[in-house]
Amino acid sequence: MAVLDDYQNVAGEMADWSVLDGRATTTIFNDHIADEAGLVERLKPFDVVCVMRERTPLTRRILEQLPNVRLIASTGGRNASIDLEAADERGIVVAHTGYISSPTVELTWALILASTRDIVQEANSVRGGGWQTSVGHDLEGTTLGVLGMGTIGSRVAQIACAFGMHVIAWSQNLDEPRAAAAGARLVTRKELFRRSDILSIHLVLSRRTRGLVGEADLALMKPSSRLINTSRGPIVEESALIAALRERRIAGAALDVFDVEPLPADHPFHTLENVLCTPHIGYVTRREYEIFYRDTVKNIVAWLDGAT
Repeated sequence: MAVLDDYQNVAGEMADWSVLDGRATTTIFNDHIADEAGLVERLKPFDVVCVMRERTPLTRRILEQLPNVRLIASTGGRNASIDLEAADERGIVVAHTGYISSPTVELTWALILASTRDIVQEANSVRGGGWQTSVGHDLEGTTLGVLGMGTIGSRVAQIACAFGMHVIAWSQNLDEPRAAAAGARLVTRKELFRRSDILSIHLVLSRRTRGLVGEADLALMKPSSRLINTSRGPIVEESALIAALRERRIAGAALDVFDVEPLPADHPFHTLENVLCTPHIGYVTRREYEIFYRDTVKNIVAWLDGAT
């Protein structure tokens, strides 16, 4: 059994893996392999592959080269990076775990506040022996635009109301009653981008949402506005966003998700001054990890017992 991408080396302490003693040999990998050939070579000996969210995609081409894999134990309620059709064709069971949305909601607001108040810059100034270096921006009285009013988007909207913000929202299937229930007003797509001082994205990545936010949408935004993405990187056309930031057509972006993860060393987001980046930590909290890994162990035990 392989446990992949345990970046922080914490998987072993988040669940009682000893219940698998004598039934499975567990190997935990702390590194990430992006190269397909290298990944296949690593996984060839394993019957069970445990994946953390979408850190390592398991495509059809990869699965076809792994004849021993019989169970994929994935964290979260869904994992778009697993080819479920290919897995089913090969008789591979795919199991999922529980999930809580509050960590992502909390990180979204951490990024909004950090971006508007220049928290990182100011903290670094104090650490370096300096003092005030910037003038922050208020949230009260400004407009939060929410793109996607599901569980996370609705909670982000409700918190905005506590800050005294005006909340507007749009998504392809959103209606007025659902928007109003979260304290938001339904607007058109163009209005969302034109009016938002802060635009926060909360959509599931799918064929319909991939590249949904493009150059034309970003061109509608105010020069003083900021884009927040804690959902999935490919929802926004990355090249269009980089151009808008470089040319200062928007004030800034705060991003927890990217097209390629981990973020390549030569990526422009490392050096653009008006971008705040975090390494996809929206779901990385102790409580979430305990749910993920405990449920993973339960799923493996159930599979071994023939219950799945």
